[in-house]
Amino acid sequence: MSGMENTFWTAFGASLLAAVVTSIGIYVIRRFERWGRNNSIYFVCFAAGVLISVSFLHIIPKAFSMNALGPYYLFTGYFGLHLFNRFVNAVICDKNPNESYAIGLIPMIGIGFHSFIDGFIYSITFTVSVFTGLLAATGMVLHEFPEGIITYLLLIRAGFREKTSFLLAFLAAAATTPLGMLVSYPYISQIGKPFLGSLLAVSAGALVYVGATHLLPQAETEHKRFSLMALAAGILVALVVIFSKE
Repeated sequence: MSGMENTFWTAFGASLLAAVVTSIGIYVIRRFERWGRNNSIYFVCFAAGVLISVSFLHIIPKAFSMNALGPYYLFTGYFGLHLFNRFVNAVICDKNPNESYAIGLIPMIGIGFHSFIDGFIYSITFTVSVFTGLLAATGMVLHEFPEGIITYLLLIRAGFREKTSFLLAFLAAAATTPLGMLVSYPYISQIGKPFLGSLLAVSAGALVYVGATHLLPQAETEHKRFSLMALAAGILVALVVIFSKE
């Protein structure tokens, strides 16, 4: 098996793992609702520590070394995802204030798009190197668990039946990640180093946005006994992995 084939199957396996973890989150919150609500914050805190540390200490420097315009692409990735989320939350939701289903459907669409872009990130980071891909995947896979929980709960709150919510949450939050990887990989594996560096920088911006804008604020406002330890553990794991490689 060639190196390119190995990279494909590694990236695809990571994206499938993300889908499985998301599905587990959906199942857990449906089957063990109280446990899921009480413990999902620990996954959020750990994932925030990993994603932010990996982005700043490995992925961003790697992208900048591959493309001199990397800072601009990093900026584009961060604010591009921010503007998309603002569009979904502020524009589309405001146009449907009286539609109860919109409470679940609109965030579901946003999460689905975000998970689809996650698939792109797997393709990009694993194409740069397996090590870079594994670092990004560590934090990304862990943040999928609470993402599945959130998607399901929003749909239930919007008035959908349990089975319908389970199916829609799976399609939006889980299945879209390997789909995004499969769609993007044939193109990403054929591009040159500078362009790959620009895509890596955009991906890093997206990872920083997920970690710093979505996950870290939850970690900062959470007062559960071991939430800070979970955040510190995520940072420590990222540091150990990065510096053991160098």
